[in-house]
Amino acid sequence: MLNIARKLFGSSNDREVKRMRPIVDRINALEPDFQGLDDTALAQKTVEFRERHENGESLDKLLPEAFAAVREAAKRSLGQRHYDVQLLGGIVLHRGNIAEMRTGEGKTLVSTLAAYLNALPGKGVHVVTVNDYLAQRDSEWMGRVFAKLGMSTGVIIHGMSDPERRDAYACDITYGTNNELGFDYLRDNMKYALNDMVQFGGRPLEKAEHHFAIVDEVDSILIDEARTPLIISGQTEDRTDFYKTIDQIIPMLDDEDFTIDEKARSCTFTEEGNEHIEQLLKERELLETDADLYDIENISVVHHVNQGLKAHKLFVRDKDYIVREEKVVLIDEFTGRMMPGRRLSDGLHQAIEAKETVEIQPENQTLASITFQNYFRLYKKLGGMTGTAATEADEFHDIYSLGVMEIPTNRPVQRIDEEDELYRTEDEKFQAILEAIVDAHAKNQPVLVGTVSIEKSERLSDFLKKKKIAHQVLNARYHEQEAGIIAQAGAPGAVTIATNMAGRGTDIQLGGSVDYNLQVWVDAEKAAGREPDDAALKSKREQFEAEVADKKQQALDAGGLFVIGTERHESRRIDNQLRGRSGRQGDPGRSAFFLSVEDDLLRIFAPERLDGIMRTLGLKEGEAIQHPWMTKAVETSQKKVEQRNYDIRKNILKYDDVMNDQRKAIFEQRIEFMTAKDVSDVITDMRETTVEDLVTKHIPPRAYADQWDIDGLNEEVVKHFNLELPIKEWAAEEGIADEEMRERLMKVVDETYAEKAANIGPELMRRIEKQILLQTIDQNWRDHLQNLDALRSAVGLRGYAQRDPLNEFKTEAFALFEHLLDELRYETTRVLFHLRMAQSSPAPEAPQPPKNIQAQHIDPQTGRNEMDDSGPRPAQSTPSPTATRVAAQSVDPNDPSTWGRVPRNAACPCGSGKKFKHCHGAIGQA
Repeated sequence: MLNIARKLFGSSNDREVKRMRPIVDRINALEPDFQGLDDTALAQKTVEFRERHENGESLDKLLPEAFAAVREAAKRSLGQRHYDVQLLGGIVLHRGNIAEMRTGEGKTLVSTLAAYLNALPGKGVHVVTVNDYLAQRDSEWMGRVFAKLGMSTGVIIHGMSDPERRDAYACDITYGTNNELGFDYLRDNMKYALNDMVQFGGRPLEKAEHHFAIVDEVDSILIDEARTPLIISGQTEDRTDFYKTIDQIIPMLDDEDFTIDEKARSCTFTEEGNEHIEQLLKERELLETDADLYDIENISVVHHVNQGLKAHKLFVRDKDYIVREEKVVLIDEFTGRMMPGRRLSDGLHQAIEAKETVEIQPENQTLASITFQNYFRLYKKLGGMTGTAATEADEFHDIYSLGVMEIPTNRPVQRIDEEDELYRTEDEKFQAILEAIVDAHAKNQPVLVGTVSIEKSERLSDFLKKKKIAHQVLNARYHEQEAGIIAQAGAPGAVTIATNMAGRGTDIQLGGSVDYNLQVWVDAEKAAGREPDDAALKSKREQFEAEVADKKQQALDAGGLFVIGTERHESRRIDNQLRGRSGRQGDPGRSAFFLSVEDDLLRIFAPERLDGIMRTLGLKEGEAIQHPWMTKAVETSQKKVEQRNYDIRKNILKYDDVMNDQRKAIFEQRIEFMTAKDVSDVITDMRETTVEDLVTKHIPPRAYADQWDIDGLNEEVVKHFNLELPIKEWAAEEGIADEEMRERLMKVVDETYAEKAANIGPELMRRIEKQILLQTIDQNWRDHLQNLDALRSAVGLRGYAQRDPLNEFKTEAFALFEHLLDELRYETTRVLFHLRMAQSSPAPEAPQPPKNIQAQHIDPQTGRNEMDDSGPRPAQSTPSPTATRVAAQSVDPNDPSTWGRVPRNAACPCGSGKKFKHCHGAIGQA
C-alpha cells in the first residue's frame, strides 16, 4: 500500500523538491538581467545585497538574486553554469539540511551558492572538506567564482602559523578540514588574549560566532569520523618499565584465562584469569600480598593489564598494524592505509610497542577535547552534501537536527547494479573476480576493483600479474600516486585496484582527465627547462581534449566503467559510494559485488548455518548463489554493524554531553575574562568566598565555642592568605560569635590585599590578576579532564552493581566540576596572596599556551591523522612567557602552595609517606 501511495502522490522528498521548483524558476528568470551586467556591476551586487540585508531584508528574500549572481560569476570565471538540480541543492544547503547528490553531479559548485548567500552578513562561512588537498583545490577553484563577486576566500591547511590562520578565517569564505577547524577551536580556548585567537578572524565580538558551515562528504565527517573525539594532549610521566613488565606477564596466561568477542572487538578476563593474573602480579610485587586486583587504588594496574591483553590477543601484526623503522604504524580497518602519526589512546599503543619490543613512546595527558558532534553543533546553521546520506537519515536528524533531501540527477542514471554473487570460499570468489576482470579487459572496458585491505589488493594484483594484465594499485603503499591513478582510471582497458574509493572528492571521468594530462606535460616541459607559453598551452589542451574524447567514446562503447566489489563493507554507504563511481552524468556503467562465506562480515554477523545451507544446495566448486534474497540477507548483516557503530557514537556523545556544558561554561568564562579590562571584582568575590568557606568549615553555624576548630582555621589562613593572625585570641574573647570572626578575618584579608595592590601599582596588579586567573583556570581544567578520564574508565565497573554507568558519571562529573570551581577560588587566592613584587619590577609578559602539544584524532574514513604526523606545530604568535616574579620560597610540607606541580606517583610533599595521588592529589581532596 505504501508503494502504491508513493506512485500516486510521490514521496515526501518528491513533494519537497516540487515545492522548491518555483524558486528555481525565479532564479532562471533573472538570468538575462545578470548576463547584461559587466564585471564591475556584478561585483557591486554584493555591496548592494549586504546593504539590503543590514536594512532588514532576509537572506531568504535575497536568495533568487544572490543565486543568479553566483551562477553568472561561475559562467564567467569557470565556464560552468549551474544546472537546475544544482540550484535545488544550494537551496537545501541554505535551509540547513543535507543535499544528497550522486557522484559527478557537481557538489563542489553547488556549495558556492549557499556559501555566498550566507557570507553576506559578514560573519564568515566555513566550507569543510575531508583532507588538505581538497581544501586547497576547492578554495583556489571556487575562489575564482567568489572573486568575481568581490568576496575573499581563505584556506586552512596543516602547518600554517597563527597569523596565516587568522587571515584565512578573516575571509568571507574559508575552506578547511574538519580536523583543522575543530583543533583551532580547542587551541583558541587555550590562548591568553583575544588577539591571539584565530577562528573568528579578528572580527568584532558581535560577529564572532560559528555562523554557518557547509560540510562536504557529510556522512564521512559527521558519521564515520565522529566515533572518536578530537584530543589535544601533552606528554605525561614515563612508565616504560611498567609496560614491559606487564608485557612479560601476558604470555603466561592460559587460554581459559580470557574470552575474546570478535564482534565487539574486546577481550575480558574470566574468573580463573583474574585469579591467575593477580597471582602473577603479586609475585612481581606489583600488588600487595593482601591486596585485591580490583581495589580502588589498583585501578591503574587493572587498566594496564587489560590493555596488555588487548595488545596481545586482539591486535595482529601485518593486519592491524605493521612495524616500520622500529615504530608501530597502524593500518586503517576501512581503507587499508597506513596511518603514520596516529596513536591508539589510553596506553594501548604503548602496550603494542612493548609487545613488539620497539621504543615505547610516553603517554599523553589530555589538555582539551571535543567530539565532532558537539563541535559542529556550535554552528548556528549547518548544511551538508554527499552522495550517500539516506541510510543514516535518522542519525543526522537525532544528533544534528539535519534533514536529508535527495536531489534528482541532471541526467537519468544508466548504471546496471547486479545482484551479489556469493561463493563458498574466498579462493572461488577471487577466481570469479579474476575472470570478470579478464572479460572486461578483453573488450577494452575500464575496471575499478574495490578491496577492503592492503593484503587483499596485493593478492589480487599478484593474480593479474600472472595473467599479464596491466593495472594500477591504489592503497597505503602507493599513496603518493593517488591523483594520477584516479585521473586515468576511466581510460579504455584501465584496471585499477583501490582499497577504498569513498570520500576521495575526485570523479573518475571516462577517457581520462584533460587537466591531469596537461599538468603532467607542463611539469615535464618545466623539468626540461622550457616554459610553455599561452599558445602552446592552448594547442596542447585541444590535443588532449581530442584524445580524451576519442578514448571516452571507446569506453562508452565497451559499457562504461565496471565497478567490482571484492567484499561488502561494514556500511552500506561505503558500498554505495564505490558503486557511485560508475555512471556519472548519465554515462552507462555496471557494478557487481563478489562475496564468500569466509568474508569477515558474513562470518561474524550472517547466520551461522550459511555455509551448511550452501552445501545442502549441492553447489559445486566455483558455482555461486545470485538471488535478491541473498543480497537482502547481506544488507541485514550490514544494518547490524551500522547499528552497533551508531550505538558507539551515541555512547561517546552521551558522555561528552555531560562534559559539554562544563566545557562551554569554562570557555565562555575565559573569553569573558580576556575581554574584561579589570577582573578585580571577580578576584574580590573569590577572596570573600574563600573566607566564608574557611570560617564555615571550621566554625559551623550554631556550634558551641568548644566545638570550633581554631587550630585548623589558623593553618588554613596561613596556607591561603600567608597571614599570621591572632585567631586564638579572637576566639577566646567573651561572647564572640562566628559572624564577628568572619568579619574580622575579612577585614584583615581585604586590608592586606589592598596594601599589596598599592605596592605593586593598580594597573600592573590588574594585569597580574587576569594572568593568574586564566592560568589557574587552565591548569585546573586540565586536571579536571584527567579526573574525568579516570572516572570514565572506572565508572563502567558500576554496571556490575546494577547501577547505570552513565548516571553515575553524570553525578560524579558534576561533583568534580563543583570541586574544580572551589579549587579555582582557593588557588587563585593563594597565589595572589603569596605574590611578592615591587612597583619597580618589570611587568610580567603574557603567558602562552603549552608548546609541542599533540593534536590527535582517529580518522577511520581517510586513514590519516594530519594533525600530528609532521612534528611540532609552528610557534604561536604570542610572545615568549616569562615567569611572574615571585620571591623564591622553599617547599613547606604544611603549605601546598609551595609544592608546585607534583607528579601523581611521587611521594606527597606533606610527609605522609603516601603517593601524591593517594594523599593531597586524590580526586575530591580539597
